[in-house]
Amino acid sequence: MGKIKAVVTATGSFFPERVVDNHFFESYLDTSDEWITTRTGIKTRRFLEDGKATSDMAVEAAKVALNRRGLSPEDVECIIVCTVTADMHFPQTACLVQDKLGAKNAWGFDLSAACSSFVFGYVTACNLIETGRFKNVLLIGADKCSSFINMQDRNTCVLFGDGAGAFLVEGKEESEYGFIDCDLHVDGSGGKYLYMPAGGSLKPASEETVKNKEHYVFQEGREVFKRAVVKMPESTKAVLEKTGLSVEDIDWLVPHQANMRIIESVAKRLKIDKEKVMINIHKYGNTTAATIPTCIDEYYIEGKLKKGQTVVITSFGAGFTWGAALFKWGI
Repeated sequence: MGKIKAVVTATGSFFPERVVDNHFFESYLDTSDEWITTRTGIKTRRFLEDGKATSDMAVEAAKVALNRRGLSPEDVECIIVCTVTADMHFPQTACLVQDKLGAKNAWGFDLSAACSSFVFGYVTACNLIETGRFKNVLLIGADKCSSFINMQDRNTCVLFGDGAGAFLVEGKEESEYGFIDCDLHVDGSGGKYLYMPAGGSLKPASEETVKNKEHYVFQEGREVFKRAVVKMPESTKAVLEKTGLSVEDIDWLVPHQANMRIIESVAKRLKIDKEKVMINIHKYGNTTAATIPTCIDEYYIEGKLKKGQTVVITSFGAGFTWGAALFKWGI
């Protein structure tokens, strides 16, 4: 038996129907479409309806991927849901997805690394496949960000949107496509710059935490920006050096879609052509774990991402967490 390579064999995406443009925030906050666009690059985002959760979006994205591959939910062996907005603390969102999808033969778990969740999840899925123990992994990045943003805080509420993206990762013997290498990091000393103060075991929900709005995201934007524009290029260069490749060998750079200025700074530091950078932040905002898979799905379906092309995905998020993964596109 030859060496098994982890190859993405199908993709899928889901976005809620409700489109929220920048004028929505103009109606009640001291902000403007020009201010938001200039500072973030975001024009619209999607918000999921009340009564629906992250698992619902995850299931829809998974259905698309499975349908494109021609597999049934019962064929799925493992489900990894990358998210920071789990339906609830427990059970795991992966369990809820498994049930709603009807993937009765699958096991699974959630992976929470904030905006780096999908990069970490992709590497995890590929490693599970390349052990030879599993034939396929359904990897999903999904977040209902509208559930944890303070809609009165103009610095954060304009940034986020809801959505889900899915990859089906399968093992292929001696394939020239698939996962190549990665560079992953965490630095917990940065946790104080991007976090949710309450709702965990340290500070459980109480009348006081609700009153103080401690169940929303807190972010020191400048500190996050400073770290992100350095660490994402560093990880990208590190994974390229491991494999003897250069920036010129990259066909597509897929950065986490947090802020257009971060994306542009990363591209500039890497000295990579803007035409090689996948972008969808203007349409969907920061969908946390969903930004990378939905970007790739969109570019693939539009025929821009082609079989055999070299791709680097990179992200930076709360934790701090960051990293990059390199692979050759196989569909």
